[in-house]
Amino acid sequence: MDTIKNSQNGDISIRPETPPTPQETETLQIQEEGQLADRKDRLNKTTVEGLVRKSNRILVSISSHRFPFDFFPDTLNVEEGRITVITRQFFFNSQVHSVDIKDISNIFINMTFLYAQLEIVSRTFEDNEIKIFCLRKKEAIFARRLVEGLRIFESKQIDTSNYSKEELISKLQELSATKIVT
Repeated sequence: MDTIKNSQNGDISIRPETPPTPQETETLQIQEEGQLADRKDRLNKTTVEGLVRKSNRILVSISSHRFPFDFFPDTLNVEEGRITVITRQFFFNSQVHSVDIKDISNIFINMTFLYAQLEIVSRTFEDNEIKIFCLRKKEAIFARRLVEGLRIFESKQIDTSNYSKEELISKLQELSATKIVT
C-alpha cells in the first residue's frame, strides 16, 4: 500500500499499490523457481554425500577361525547400510553375499563349546539364510548387537552418516545392550 500525504489539506490518502506487470510477475516466478532448484540441488548433494559416507564405512569385520588353522576364512563385514558375507572355499575362489540392513528379518547366534555361528535370515534371498561358522563368541555377539542396532535405526529412519564411526558403534552398543545368556 502506498501512503501519500496531501500537504495542502493535511489529509492522508491511501492508495493501493499498482499490480505488478506480467513481466515482473514472470521475473518473480523465474527467481523463485531458481531458488527452489538451488535448494533441491543442495539437498540432493548432501543426500548423496551421506549415502556415499554410509556405504563406504565398515563398522566391523570379523573372520572365521577353524582349529588349528583356517586357510580359507569366511569374513563378515558390517557396514552402515548392509552386511557383506564372503565365503571362501579355495585359493582365488570366493562367494559374496550382500544383504541390506532393511532386508534382514532376523539374526541368530548358535553357540558351541569353542565357537559361535551367526545365522542371518533375509527377506530377499531364495535360500533365506546365510550362515557363518566358527566365529569367536565375543565377536559374534558384538556383530549381532551392531546389526540389531542398525535394524532399529533403519526402521526409525535415523540418518547415521552424521556420526563418526566410534560414536555410531557406541550408540549401537547402547541401543542393543541386552544380556545374552551363554
